[in-house]
Amino acid sequence: MNGRNGQPLDLFVVGGGINGAGIACDAAGRSLKVGLCEMNDFASATSSKATKLIHGGLRYLEHYEFRLVREALMEREVLLAKAPHISWPLRFVLPHEPHLRPRWMLRIGLFLYDHLDRHMTLPKSEAVDLPTSKFGRGLKKSFKKGFVYSDGWVDDARLVICNLKSARAMGAEIYARHRCVSARRSADGKLWEIELEGRNGEKVSLTARGLVNAAGPWVKHFLDEETPVKTPKRVRLIKGSHIIVPRLHDGDHAFILQNSDNRIVFVIPYEREFSLIGTTDIQVESSDNPQCSPEEVSYLCEIVNHYLDKPVTPADVVWTYAGVRPLFDDGDDNPSAVTRDYHLEVDAPSGGAPILSVFGGKITTYRKLAEHALEDLRKFYPKMGGAWTAHKPLADGELADAPSFEEAFDRFVAGAQQAKPGLSPDLVRILARRHGAGIDDLLENVKTEADLGRHFGAHLYEVEVRYLMREEWAVDAEDVMWRRTKEGLHMKQPERDAFVQWMSLQLPNK
Repeated sequence: MNGRNGQPLDLFVVGGGINGAGIACDAAGRSLKVGLCEMNDFASATSSKATKLIHGGLRYLEHYEFRLVREALMEREVLLAKAPHISWPLRFVLPHEPHLRPRWMLRIGLFLYDHLDRHMTLPKSEAVDLPTSKFGRGLKKSFKKGFVYSDGWVDDARLVICNLKSARAMGAEIYARHRCVSARRSADGKLWEIELEGRNGEKVSLTARGLVNAAGPWVKHFLDEETPVKTPKRVRLIKGSHIIVPRLHDGDHAFILQNSDNRIVFVIPYEREFSLIGTTDIQVESSDNPQCSPEEVSYLCEIVNHYLDKPVTPADVVWTYAGVRPLFDDGDDNPSAVTRDYHLEVDAPSGGAPILSVFGGKITTYRKLAEHALEDLRKFYPKMGGAWTAHKPLADGELADAPSFEEAFDRFVAGAQQAKPGLSPDLVRILARRHGAGIDDLLENVKTEADLGRHFGAHLYEVEVRYLMREEWAVDAEDVMWRRTKEGLHMKQPERDAFVQWMSLQLPNK
């Protein structure tokens, strides 16, 4: 009934998305004994199905979410510094459509966006003449005026893994593919008695002094079904779908496109050869198995075709994904206007063992959410350490110091390529993007391409797959192709099929 060392854990986290991983990492660094479970693969739900932006949320200013935007803007550069291998700054081009939002409104919004974070080092916004600017590449010639501003991009699924690896390195017990089927307070109310169930039905019993419910879309369901705790708080389930097509424009910039329904759609350079387009906002009743519908594909294509020079049709779509965002229900009828802010609720009757539930949140503010969660729990852990995550890199993010985030990564890549002259420079760069400083362990015994083992297609080799299985909890082919590496996008269907078969033989008892 205890942790692996025979003693109760201090804190057990249910949910292996970005909020759960962030809280586990923060708590472990404060010298708490931490455990975490995830019923599926880590980041397999909302946390790998986002638009993958580190941003303040320019459009949230229209809904007067100034606190959220300011916090997110301040976090933007913190996250870029914590994981420079899987994140980088990005310039966004906003073509002006006078009938949608007047120039004065956009100027005011961008001025606020530039100045809500007084310590911003990314380039500030500017007005551009699109036909003569590099930022006009890809747009139809009819668009003459626009604005450019800064935000950031992150590999969301790998951000979760980096947090979990950091937590594990500090002693956290990580239970992949274990569902929490029961959590009850002990007879004296001082401990949580927790039961987990693995994929094969095996049971794990634990005790913990506190519990965190970071189940994302299932946060309310977990309280109702697996615990005796009741709450009037609710989440709104909003489906957001994305499509991926062959690259639509030259240049490193992204587009933010306004639509007549007051929504915006992003077009982002993605995975070297593609463009990522999204997202939609559709209220749904269930978070199970969300799919991008044909209507959503057509909707996204239509908006892109209004702005971009290169036409895109549903037939061009090479992959789609949809995720359900569990937004804190603030009562707004418009899904796009529902707050993206988070709400933390602590239940601890008569000072008994606490449970903290996380409602809402967004990937950009996950670190601050974790800090706030630990502060809300501080009275239960008076000896807990203080906040520490703002200036410490995540696992594999310890790259060389440099004047900019991009230069830090480029210097690191140059050193890695020099250390592995027998490998393709492109491959080394791609692996460095995925693994950062972890590339040293990954390629420890690799000198030439022959040492990489079986080639599954694109830039996926056996040595990396075995590393992902050994160090990053990968079990299924989907874990590797679509979350840890994204190489599924670059592989041909026969290659994907062969890899699925190979993976199924590696862990016959999984």
